[in-house]
Amino acid sequence: MPYHLEGRLLEVCDCRVLCPCWIGEDPDNGTCDSVLAYHFDAGAIDGIDVAGRTVAGVAHIPGNVLNGNFRIALYIDEGASDRQMEAIVDVWSGKRGGPVAELAKLIGEVVSIERAPIRFDVNEGRGTLTIGEVSHAELEPYRGPDGAITVLANTIFSTVPGAPVFVGKATRFRSKHAALGHDLDLSGHNALQSTFVFDG
Repeated sequence: MPYHLEGRLLEVCDCRVLCPCWIGEDPDNGTCDSVLAYHFDAGAIDGIDVAGRTVAGVAHIPGNVLNGNFRIALYIDEGASDRQMEAIVDVWSGKRGGPVAELAKLIGEVVSIERAPIRFDVNEGRGTLTIGEVSHAELEPYRGPDGAITVLANTIFSTVPGAPVFVGKATRFRSKHAALGHDLDLSGHNALQSTFVFDG
């Protein structure tokens, strides 16, 4: 197989809790400005080990998520070698097929691809994500009456197809990206965290 990737996802956006995109409804503001990051705890792409690497997207979604036409800036963590970066970009552009290619079909324009220092420290719905000087998010999970983290599953849209996600809120979400129209400094908005296994 061209790739096998295992790891963790963090996604935050300017929708209120819970982001309507996941159930196929229009975003709260008519558009959705989001940041999502995939950290690889293990995996390889065409035999190239990518464990420990992170890929992140800063995105503007112009309407209903199922209609696509996302505009996105793609970031690869600065520790990636040239071979690792090329392999990751190939997967996230859809060239390697599999579940990531299905997500890539929703992208209408990639405004930039670049390296950046990325801090990804997220587990079981809680943690921190920082992408260079562009975006920063801190999140906390919601919990049920038994103290377990609230989980969302079987949604019509997912950035981790087939996996349940921990529902949370971003206690802080900053994102500034002029080309995408991001100028956000929010608290108490949507945050989702999950694990993933992608085979392509």
